[in-house]
Amino acid sequence: MSNANNTVYIVDDDAAVRDALGLLLSLHGYSTAFFPNSEAFLQACDNTMRGCLLLDIRMPGMDGLALQKVLREKVPELPVIIITGHGDVDSAREAFRAHAVDFLEKPLQEDQLIKAISEAFDKYESAEKQRTAITAYAEAYATLTPREREVLELVVAGRHNREIAELLGISVRTAEVHKARIMEKMDAANSADLVRKHLQNELAISRGA
Repeated sequence: MSNANNTVYIVDDDAAVRDALGLLLSLHGYSTAFFPNSEAFLQACDNTMRGCLLLDIRMPGMDGLALQKVLREKVPELPVIIITGHGDVDSAREAFRAHAVDFLEKPLQEDQLIKAISEAFDKYESAEKQRTAITAYAEAYATLTPREREVLELVVAGRHNREIAELLGISVRTAEVHKARIMEKMDAANSADLVRKHLQNELAISRGA
């Protein structure tokens, strides 16, 4: 994923840490944005943010783990990397349960940090592609007629044209025409591709993508 198209958001109450991270990450080509506490980040964050979040645990007001939980509801697509000078097993467990990409202890090791950010960006890109695919599928599905949707469900269930025709009380030729129109609208190369897209969409939705 291109660093230039994404931002590393840094939430840490220590100005020296923010400055040091900003300098280090700029040398690696990352854009950065800084916030002194959780409340400041919450005021600024929205679903247009692209990239990942470096989040300290111990801060005045809302701590990092509490902010991470809020963000799971507000901007779940934004990957979080926990950074802390006070790491412990319980905190790490809590962070990973809230789907943190990594849990890094200060002083941060440059190679570990860059690796974690790269992994977070990859995770964001994968999630973004999945969201785009879900949107595209939903838009295409909306163009199907009620009959075409019936045919689609039977295709996904593994039914052949003759079986579809018998089940719906239509001719085999009509079933073939419906199927051809469905594949055109859904941009599917063949029946297997159509089934793959449908099942991937259902799986992504079930996972809360």
